[in-house]
Amino acid sequence: MSSFQGIWIPLVTPFHNGAIDFVALRRLVSHLLASGIDGIVVCGTTGEAAALSKREQLDVLDAVLEQVPSAQVVMGLAGNNLAELLCFQSEILKRSVAGLLVPPPYYIRPSQAGLEGFFNTVADASSVPIILYDIPYRTGVTFEQTTLLNIVEHEQIVAIKDCGGNQANTLALLASKKVDVLCGEDNQIFSALCLGASGAIAASAHVHPELFVALYQQIRDNQLAEGRATFFRLVPLIHSLFIEPNPAPVKSALALAGLINDELRAPMQRSSEAMKLRLQGIVNVLKNSDC
Repeated sequence: MSSFQGIWIPLVTPFHNGAIDFVALRRLVSHLLASGIDGIVVCGTTGEAAALSKREQLDVLDAVLEQVPSAQVVMGLAGNNLAELLCFQSEILKRSVAGLLVPPPYYIRPSQAGLEGFFNTVADASSVPIILYDIPYRTGVTFEQTTLLNIVEHEQIVAIKDCGGNQANTLALLASKKVDVLCGEDNQIFSALCLGASGAIAASAHVHPELFVALYQQIRDNQLAEGRATFFRLVPLIHSLFIEPNPAPVKSALALAGLINDELRAPMQRSSEAMKLRLQGIVNVLKNSDC
């Protein structure tokens, strides 16, 4: 079974005058790789995938694969039209990727049996591992614990990005040892790793990614006091990056660092000026403090 460990970045999609900025994309990916992250997720929610055409999504994936080994690249796959989803999946699978990050179908709110059927169908059609993306506040879908445990019995479903906010489900998945649990709620990274999560897919790790890598390694190596100290250094950043809708604050922080333009696709809007000032102060504190 494939294994997903460590810190993975759900990559933002840089824009310039409405178009994908591939120069900035390459610059950002190089910066993140140099920090020691374990992998990159392309076209997840932080990547504004819903605002990209299928062709644009594939173009971003191809650009990332030019820089990043395929074993470190996961591609987002989301939709509520199953036939179209399977067609797009087949296009993605013409490339070499480590896996697919798949949420339940949004808006239509299928039954628990419908969720099992959906994930079994997608997994049956996949030649690469599937990471189930449990994020009810975006999809409107809530998994019952039995449903989750049934779904992860499929041999192709090897991990879960856990944004469900249900600790009982998280603990049941950890206890099952059927899947790698990747924390998807950044403010819960420390506690999730201590409980046995294998890593995180963390939007806030775009900013000072080396600190998130250090946090993971400290807990992995049972250096809990050091890990706790690193986490508390990151708490103001993590909190601030989600005060306004993701990924606007993340993009603002990256723009302050000169890595990308501060641009999103409508209806998403750029961060407020107050948020930019807040982020500048937090980033400066992190930059100037001792590691």
